[in-house]
Amino acid sequence: MGRPKTAPDLVSVHGEAFLEMLVAERNASAHTLRAYRADVAHYEDFLAKKGTDAPRAAPAHAKLYMAAIARAGLAPRSAARRLSALRQYHRFLVAERRASVDPFGGVDAPKIGRPLPKILSEGETEALIAAARAAGDARLVCALEVLYGSGLRISELAGLKLSALSRDGRFLIVRGKGAKERLVPLSGPARDALAAWRAIRDAALARTKKTSPFLFPSRAAAGHTTEARFAQELKALAPRAGIEPRRLSPHVLRHAFASHLVDRGADLRAVQAMLGHSDISTTQIYTHVGGERLKRVVADHHPLARGTAPRPAARKLP
Repeated sequence: MGRPKTAPDLVSVHGEAFLEMLVAERNASAHTLRAYRADVAHYEDFLAKKGTDAPRAAPAHAKLYMAAIARAGLAPRSAARRLSALRQYHRFLVAERRASVDPFGGVDAPKIGRPLPKILSEGETEALIAAARAAGDARLVCALEVLYGSGLRISELAGLKLSALSRDGRFLIVRGKGAKERLVPLSGPARDALAAWRAIRDAALARTKKTSPFLFPSRAAAGHTTEARFAQELKALAPRAGIEPRRLSPHVLRHAFASHLVDRGADLRAVQAMLGHSDISTTQIYTHVGGERLKRVVADHHPLARGTAPRPAARKLP
């Protein structure tokens, strides 16, 4: 059964061999090794209490273990990660002929579900853009208006070229995931912000006698402002708009674009096309966001939900 455990992260000789394989063959990082060691140690401790060890574990032990960590309150996502680690552990044991069966082979992964995206309210989004305007940062105003007004991914915005603008300036031709192109409309405020920024951009390039194909040129190796730089600037701007920085990222503005459109009755297929989603089910998450908001509105404001509805007066019998 391997050596007895005297510390929470101490694993059997079989577990040590598995961890050594992760380093030698997969170049696992120290962080990954710590996580795998903790998972294997916890699992082997469970098996020891059942009077067995990993090489002799049966499918019944695997199911009992998954049920035990679920009862202990381990989140589905964490349970799924642990299941993945233990599957790899047992595949290693079978491959090394230390065990004859993989007890986790027939165990289904916990249903994780898709978390609702973080979004900003319409008021918060307006406050964010207003804060950028108050700071006199035409470049950041332009980035925010395009992100929120067109729902671009931050990677698409950062590498946006002037050639992506349609001749009339009302649309962007965006090359997204899988090199797929899509046509994205520009709102009036986004067009105005683009014009203001382009005037400053073009004048700055003319002074340095340089040219750039990018809307947001920079001295970075890529030739344009990086995704990380935009994210840093948003975090710095958040407090000026009364928003906690941890709630804000460029992708949150993409979520806000989609959820605000759906809230106002936009056709889901149209939103899908603008976001560049290949599957409508990905876009449908925004209907759930709206649904959760509606539930809160009812809970906060409906008299029956608060138990304050006036009761009808009792009828007097004739």
